[in-house]
Amino acid sequence: MKFPLKALAATAVAAAFAMPSFAAAPQAYGRLHDTALAGTYQVDSDHSSVQFTIGHAGVALCSGVFKKVSGSYTFDPKHPAADKADITIAVDSLDTFLPMRDDDLKKGKQFFDATEYPQIHFASTRYVPKGRDHGLLYGDITLHGVTKPAVFRVELVGSGKVGYLPKPWGGYLSGFVATTTLDRMDFGVDGYAAGLSHKVTVRVEIEGVRQDK
Repeated sequence: MKFPLKALAATAVAAAFAMPSFAAAPQAYGRLHDTALAGTYQVDSDHSSVQFTIGHAGVALCSGVFKKVSGSYTFDPKHPAADKADITIAVDSLDTFLPMRDDDLKKGKQFFDATEYPQIHFASTRYVPKGRDHGLLYGDITLHGVTKPAVFRVELVGSGKVGYLPKPWGGYLSGFVATTTLDRMDFGVDGYAAGLSHKVTVRVEIEGVRQDK
């Protein structure tokens, strides 16, 4: 069945006007870099995640993601000594795109053991800037009941007022990417020690909403 071009065009126009009003984004995408970004931010769990990559069988890489990330952070480029971050990850939100594997990783005593340790927690101890948009974030990670120090390489992606998004997503936002490498053996996550790499690459993508006074 063929539809006249005029009918198709009319349908497309009607669909566009039927979209929610908050979908009307700026005409051109561009990173925001507002320098007045100092403040305390609440993590937007809908736009944040923690991804990890681990070597598999000595021949390939396997990745997964934790979908539920919460917490807060304070950032002030002029006073980095006051910067801090407190982030919590729900272990049960793990997704490696294979349900059987997810179940094993969540429940296994040699893996995350989510029943006994339902959360992964990071609390910063200091932030050292390395330029305007980069720095090193030092802190402690508690995973599988073990707390160890870690250092994240942090990059500021952008910041600024995003007025076209409704609450709770809109407002003054900032976003960061933080990466590090952990040795899972340090935390007692030692399942399949001969088949999975001990080093795990971690990438944290955080978007936060500033808690304006």
